[in-house]
Amino acid sequence: MNSDEAAAPKPVTDDDGMSWWYRWLCKIAGVLGGVSCAISGVWMCVTVNPLNIAAGVWMVLNAFVLFLCEVPFCCQFIEFANAVAARADKFKPWQKAFFYCGMALFPIFLSFSITTLFGNAIAFATGVLYGLASLGKKGDAVSYARLNHEKQGDEEKMTGTTDGSI
Repeated sequence: MNSDEAAAPKPVTDDDGMSWWYRWLCKIAGVLGGVSCAISGVWMCVTVNPLNIAAGVWMVLNAFVLFLCEVPFCCQFIEFANAVAARADKFKPWQKAFFYCGMALFPIFLSFSITTLFGNAIAFATGVLYGLASLGKKGDAVSYARLNHEKQGDEEKMTGTTDGSI
């Protein structure tokens, strides 16, 4: 390694453990969740039952929040959209998971129906994807085997045997 490679600055990442394709998968799921919430929410508002109307309004609000946080360029005529999106990008994946899953469950508790279940399913799946991202990357087999071998060596040192017999 020469001095040029050592002095080269590393690119700054937000270090949340998400690869570029998984980040895009979460954003696409958020957009699809927003679309399904908006359509189902408007459909839920076409009724006389007040709980259905409240659930429909909440679903439309969910769609707006999903669009605002995931794809702020869809809300370009709202002055605070970029500020909200920048703040939402600073959240950790587990915080987004908790927020999106909670937003998706509330209308189901208000009015349990097929429309609320299917309308909020993709929004809930977006929260699940962010929750899986908060678990981190899967370890590779080599490091796992090395860790297991070190653990086995430590156990042998404690018992005083190396061949496995007592």
